[in-house]
Amino acid sequence: MLDAFISSPIGIATVIITVLISITLHEAMHAFAAHWLGDDTAQMQGRLTLNPIKHIDPFLTLGMPILLALMGAPVLGAAKPVPFNPNRVKYDEFGAALVGLAGPLTNFVLAIAGAFLYRAIGALVPDVVVLSILTFILVNLGFFVFNMIPFPPLDGSRVLYAVAPEPIQKIMSQIEAYGLLGFVLFFFLLFKYISPMVADVINTLFRFLV
Repeated sequence: MLDAFISSPIGIATVIITVLISITLHEAMHAFAAHWLGDDTAQMQGRLTLNPIKHIDPFLTLGMPILLALMGAPVLGAAKPVPFNPNRVKYDEFGAALVGLAGPLTNFVLAIAGAFLYRAIGALVPDVVVLSILTFILVNLGFFVFNMIPFPPLDGSRVLYAVAPEPIQKIMSQIEAYGLLGFVLFFFLLFKYISPMVADVINTLFRFLV
């Protein structure tokens, strides 16, 4: 029932609204975390804001989630990465890891908040509201799990970078240097092999929360 709703016009609208809210908060929390840890790069580039226009990427933020929703696949997405200088944050690699974690953990907290709302009013509101809340939870779990994959430039790579030996760090830096091209190659060449595991993790978390 939820899959059919997500691919419906109302469901697509719900996905778009959820993506705009969730991605904006995700990227803003990266910026706030970096600023809190001593780096003002994001602030100088206008990314220390809750304005979604500053954060969205037409393909990664809107196109990809909508396409995946229409395909019945897990709704995943990303935004324009928030710029920050790892050399300027406190606690070195671990500070950079905290900046990386700030975004996905924001999505996880949003999913938990959605689950509390579902449990509180799920039996009292129309089905379309219930399905919208469940979509909100599922999309945020998708962002959380996807962005925690330890492949540059996804946020999980910052966590891996903090604990990886230097040879691995160098390889990750080389991959990250490719920017969007590296992400596109990862998504279209490698992601299909791990997508079943990603979907299983998302569904497990979803069932646990709701």
